[in-house]
Amino acid sequence: NIGGGFPIKHSLGFNYDYQFMINEIVRNIKTGCKKAKVQMPNIYTEFGSFTVGESMAHIYSVIGKKVQNDRETWYMIDSSFITTLPDTWGIGEKFLMLPINKWENEYQRVVLGGITCDGHDYYDSEEHINEVFLPKIKTNKEERLETNKEPLYVGFFHTGAYQDQISGYGGIKHCLIPSPKHVIIEKDKNGKLVEWVYAKQQSSQSMLKILGYK
Repeated sequence: NIGGGFPIKHSLGFNYDYQFMINEIVRNIKTGCKKAKVQMPNIYTEFGSFTVGESMAHIYSVIGKKVQNDRETWYMIDSSFITTLPDTWGIGEKFLMLPINKWENEYQRVVLGGITCDGHDYYDSEEHINEVFLPKIKTNKEERLETNKEPLYVGFFHTGAYQDQISGYGGIKHCLIPSPKHVIIEKDKNGKLVEWVYAKQQSSQSMLKILGYK
């Protein structure tokens, strides 16, 4: 058992020669076995993130915009990074992040902020590495002048390892942020993509009941 550690794509610039690394692992094991004069074993791995990472994505909508320190533009999402993508603040993990719509807009550097009051609830670059660029959106005041304005949606991809397992569904979370809706997308027997709601967004009533309120 050689354990885990196989990397997963968390940026568009990611380039990794998986086949080369697999060949190197097998070659080194064969060399060691030959030197020790033992039979070549069955090889087991625990590549958790590599195996399940691509199975999930998190989609947020931008519900507000603010300028901080006259320099930083913040987009506020409709949820919390602390509760839905805990590795972003726990270990500073970066994920493959892309806008879902408004691709034709001009882009700008932004900081993404969660909806909680916590100072750690944000997603940003690390010293100019993996900087966050997203389409420009109008201010809240301008948006109110237009009807049926579609919000900017932001997707975080390859989040299938650990995030939902750590966060969990239901219960009481930081700042009473509800568990988000879970949607399953799969192919039917004809190869057509279908989707269905696996779990609805957690209701405020269910959380209040857990806290002892009727």
